[in-house]
Amino acid sequence: MSDSRPLALVTGGSSGIGFELATQFAQHGYDVAISGQSERVYASADALRGLGVEAYPHRADAATYDGVESFWTFVADLGRPVEATALNVGIGLGGAFVDNDLDDELRLIAINVAGTVHMAKRVVQHMVPNRRGKILIVSSVSATTPTPYETVYGPSKAFGFSFAESLREELRDSGVSVTALLPGATDSDFHANAGMGDTKFGDNSWKNDKSVVAQQGYDALISGVDHVVGGDDATKQEAVDNRTTPEPEKAAKMAEQAKPGSR
Repeated sequence: MSDSRPLALVTGGSSGIGFELATQFAQHGYDVAISGQSERVYASADALRGLGVEAYPHRADAATYDGVESFWTFVADLGRPVEATALNVGIGLGGAFVDNDLDDELRLIAINVAGTVHMAKRVVQHMVPNRRGKILIVSSVSATTPTPYETVYGPSKAFGFSFAESLREELRDSGVSVTALLPGATDSDFHANAGMGDTKFGDNSWKNDKSVVAQQGYDALISGVDHVVGGDDATKQEAVDNRTTPEPEKAAKMAEQAKPGSR
């Protein structure tokens, strides 16, 4: 019976790391509620059902208050406790800040920052009275470095990392744990969708396997650790090095990789 299984919620769960996180939950016996902006969310739910669990798809625009709220209402109306949540939905935007459209940058902030806070609020206020629950906030290794030519994206992910660490401490004695996942460059459509096809990041051949990154995130969530870097040893070392490398040096290195035409 479906209600005998725990329920997980995954925002942005129709593709990329989000779908792989939803797959991890399904493979470990969770029913999964997933959101997505396109009709792809329904096919992704069908694939999750093929793993022997129930999947609940919801299509909505994560850039709007009503879109975020509608997904939470959809999940709440299932009438089941949410045991685990992956706040994964996020977009990127490449290009020079001077040239990018302001509306595109504000949409990124609405999804990556406001949307994360909005859904976290609903989830935390649901979990804390239950005295249990696990929350995964998907940030990025970009949170640990300046990100020229992704000048709004990187800071949005730095917000997510700091938000996760701050919320974790607040909830320390509540029974609810918070974990941050910091993926490195991953083999998804993320950079292509961000308009970075002509940069180094437009080539997926060298990137981390999204299924491996998702497994690392799931394992960290279940273990209750504060954060995990998603990717191979080189990615993990990059995050370590970023703690001590001067900011201008990191910025120059990132600019070489992310500047349009650098591929």
